[in-house]
Amino acid sequence: MTDRPRTRGRVGSAVALVAGVLIALLLVWPRAFGAQRVFGVAQLIAFRAPLALGLALVAIVVGSVALLLRRRGTRVRRALMACALVVALAAGGNLAVLLARGEARTGTAGLRDGDLTVLVWNTQGGATSPAEVAELVLSTGADVVSLPEMDDVAAAEVARLVGADGIRMTAATTRVVAETSTPSWIPTSLLVADRLGAYRLDGSAGTTRGLPSGVWRPVDGTGPTIIAAHPAAPLTDGMDDWRAGLDWVRGQCRAPGQDLILAGDLNATFDHLDLGACRDAAVETRVAATGTWPSTVPGWFAAPIDHVLVGPAWTVREVRVIDAAGGTDHRALVAVLESRG
Repeated sequence: MTDRPRTRGRVGSAVALVAGVLIALLLVWPRAFGAQRVFGVAQLIAFRAPLALGLALVAIVVGSVALLLRRRGTRVRRALMACALVVALAAGGNLAVLLARGEARTGTAGLRDGDLTVLVWNTQGGATSPAEVAELVLSTGADVVSLPEMDDVAAAEVARLVGADGIRMTAATTRVVAETSTPSWIPTSLLVADRLGAYRLDGSAGTTRGLPSGVWRPVDGTGPTIIAAHPAAPLTDGMDDWRAGLDWVRGQCRAPGQDLILAGDLNATFDHLDLGACRDAAVETRVAATGTWPSTVPGWFAAPIDHVLVGPAWTVREVRVIDAAGGTDHRALVAVLESRG
């Protein structure tokens, strides 16, 4: 009779340990459970550095309690030590993911040359002026500029300012959003260097729910398809719109061999994305751990939610995250590409 409580205790401890390991794995690699877009998990893994620090703190506290209770019973102490170990492994796993993805260089000095330079910068409405955007376009030599939350008037002013400095660009803006419970007035703009030819918005390609995205195709059929994307944020009452937006992004990347460049604030990290035939420029160059939002915290602490995605026609030469002057809460991201053609 005396063995039954011990057996039950061991079984209970084993079940708790297995559950703890599964939860730790969920927080390190939620794709193993298909949970990367589940509310709560999605938000946690967007901020892996704070998550790793929080888990490490919990492990230290639980481990310290276990040491203090070393005279109160072996079973409780072992359970606490096991818990501390599992939490520490989860912290280490998140840190390992960050180290594997790598840290981006900042600033525009010494930026590599390539066939095409792509810039994405969420300007947070009127928080960033056209002059500030134009300055960054000129300093990076950008040929394609995705500007979530910039309207047509401001985008046209950016084009005028860079044109006065010798870089002729054409601005376009979309405000169309797919059906949603929370329609938005927020626009998305795109600037394309005239040297790439004329581009036209493809209305048949659709858009993201909640916030607008657009697909621009070359008028003469020569050149890459360019997409400026801005899916909705994963808010409590907007998770369906967010998931639908990421599915739309995946749909644009579905066609194999497509000459495509997609740039925007995707309100998602690499963990949330299903890229199809696309590749994430920052991941490919191992600089994907540096966050772009919010810009009020260090890059290593922020979430990398702004992206440049490319099709198989392009090689990524360099990616940088730039702390540019401006009132926006986003850092800019620039990618230098080289054609494989």
